[in-house]
Amino acid sequence: MATFSDRKANEQLKTEASKVHGDDVADLLARQKAIEDKVRNSGKLRRFGTDIRLMFAMLRDYWQGNYRNVPWKSIAAIAGALIYVLNPLDLIPDVLLGIGFLDDAGVVAACLAMVESDLIRYAAWKDHETATQTPTNSD
Repeated sequence: MATFSDRKANEQLKTEASKVHGDDVADLLARQKAIEDKVRNSGKLRRFGTDIRLMFAMLRDYWQGNYRNVPWKSIAAIAGALIYVLNPLDLIPDVLLGIGFLDDAGVVAACLAMVESDLIRYAAWKDHETATQTPTNSD
């Protein structure tokens, strides 16, 4: 059996991203818990847990109109990667013990490489937004 290469991961990511439309983002946000559970329960994907939570945060802020300083290409890549992770019958079916999540991890890694600078900018924006929000005093 051939290994899942970086080239194949990039091809899968581009394929998935090219199919993403705005409504897919809303559906994906509704399925966040299912994806996070899958990531948490998979050795190959677990190491991407923090990055995936950041991806979801950026998607949510984008969808709600709070953060638009990101190209659609990056939003589509993130959504495409997360949709791919959600699909149990992707290139390497998730039920194959030991290798079932290898392709999912490869696609997430390819996505992170592609959108890293956008995620860093978003994280800085989010930190700034959190720091500048002052709690309301009900006195």
